[in-house]
Amino acid sequence: MPKSYTKFTSKTLILPQKDIDTDQIIPARFLTATTKEGFGEKAFYDWRYDEQGNHKDSVLNKPETKAKKIIVAGHNFGCGSSREHAPWALTDYGFRAVISTEIADIFKSNALKNGLLPIIVSKKTHQKLIAHEQELTIDLEAQAITCADGENIPFDVEPFAKICLLEGIDQLGYLLSKQDKIKKYEASVA
Repeated sequence: MPKSYTKFTSKTLILPQKDIDTDQIIPARFLTATTKEGFGEKAFYDWRYDEQGNHKDSVLNKPETKAKKIIVAGHNFGCGSSREHAPWALTDYGFRAVISTEIADIFKSNALKNGLLPIIVSKKTHQKLIAHEQELTIDLEAQAITCADGENIPFDVEPFAKICLLEGIDQLGYLLSKQDKIKKYEASVA
């Protein structure tokens, strides 16, 4: 998870395909590791490499793609199995946000717990964002996307997840940050 997740600017990576499932994001054969490191190399593996492991002609293999932190994806991103490895792969690759008209609920929950911001936008907004790669600023605190032309697009995020992202902690980290208050309360009722 990043130290804190507030505001950043990046060019977008357009992945217009609908129904990009978690097996496309990180194929099941790579789910043997239990730590988050190294999954970025396997992100979208079958889109990026042939059966011999050679690079395919994929936008994901272009050097300039590594600098892009925002995916603008087709409808129904992250569907399929509930593997937490999918957001691990995306964040290890370098992505910080995914924008779509629909993002699968389990993927969305896993993403928020792992420092990847899933943003759902209207079809009209999506058409504007997916039309071409562009520079966007995502401000989590303000819950807004700012386009290069100055348009502000508000988005929703679950309040507790927002707190955790802003503070750069996970759910357990949040509880541990309240340890003094918990001990004080326990002492007062003992």
